[in-house]
Amino acid sequence: MAAEFAVTLPAVVIVLALCLGAIGVGSQQLRLHDAAASAARALGRGESGVAVAQRVAGSTSGAALESWTADGLICARLSRAAAGPIAVGGLRLVAESCALDGRG
Repeated sequence: MAAEFAVTLPAVVIVLALCLGAIGVGSQQLRLHDAAASAARALGRGESGVAVAQRVAGSTSGAALESWTADGLICARLSRAAAGPIAVGGLRLVAESCALDGRG
């Protein structure tokens, strides 16, 4: 019985660590999506791109902001490298959101 436990314990620890890492990356993705939605709304209200980029940098460090307009909408895309031990493979997180373009 002790031998089976000694063999299965490392596997269980690895699976638990991967699960915790995946939860961490999922949490980062949610924060990035919230920041993208906030950036799109701010751009839609007519705030300057520089001010929005600074706000994004404050809420999600290392995120790059892209924006474009299409069909009366203004959209924002944020991307950044995932952080944490599960992100060793160069995992990038991307979030997009659009809002009505109220600038004009």
